[in-house]
Amino acid sequence: MNPITEAELHAFVDGQLTPERHREIEAALAQRPDEALRAQAYREQKQALRALFDPVLDEPLPQRVLLAARPRAPWYAQRWVAGVAIALVSGATGWGLHGVSQRVWPGAALATAGFAQRAAVAHAVYSPEQRRPVEVDAAHEDQLVTWLSKRMGAPMKPPHLQALGYALEGGRLLPGGQGPVAQFMYRDAGGQRLTLYVSNEIGDLSPAASGARRGGEVNAETAFRFAREGRLNVFYWVEGRFGYAISADADKAALTDVAGEVYRQLATTAAELPR
Repeated sequence: MNPITEAELHAFVDGQLTPERHREIEAALAQRPDEALRAQAYREQKQALRALFDPVLDEPLPQRVLLAARPRAPWYAQRWVAGVAIALVSGATGWGLHGVSQRVWPGAALATAGFAQRAAVAHAVYSPEQRRPVEVDAAHEDQLVTWLSKRMGAPMKPPHLQALGYALEGGRLLPGGQGPVAQFMYRDAGGQRLTLYVSNEIGDLSPAASGARRGGEVNAETAFRFAREGRLNVFYWVEGRFGYAISADADKAALTDVAGEVYRQLATTAAELPR
């Protein structure tokens, strides 16, 4: 039998091989437990991603898609409608933020929403892993801290959440769009996992980004936000030049407690740093 390539292993999991080749690989995996476990890990990742994004299939089409399918109005009418829409959206955004938080400018909500979704995807991909959920385990926490701090360009000390029922399993480095991302993983007594996702790709989301900064600080005030991504709850915020997101299949109240404790410990770590 020909060797099994990585592409074929993925095709086997996705059911995209010919029946003959599928049977050959199935027979080979029965004799190769390591590759069989890898195939099972890919299958679990696929199931986790489906659970996360399948609900999107049931969502109604966005209004902008429905409008795009209609006959176009004359250019002068389009400009008038656009002007009214901008005015309405601007007013609605301002009023909505007035009731929720006045500490992050409107554009930040869009940027951090995408950040929260990436954190949820990372959680869905790695939390089902049984053999290698992390790259460096908690038994080597000092090495983990040194490695991630060097790659992230800032102290990356994982918060300790034993008091809330979560023990550190370890962490890993993930690729981001413009640099590295750190992920810490925790596990409770029932085997449920929680992840803390740390990225410096949020950038300066404060109004100071367009002009002078107050006191040289970036995102000096923290606004906490909550999102639901499939079956996962995500609690996320921006502090300084980093964005933080906590993802878990846990209820909002429990995640709020975790977020508060993580924020407290991060603030304590920051206060201990030399200035």
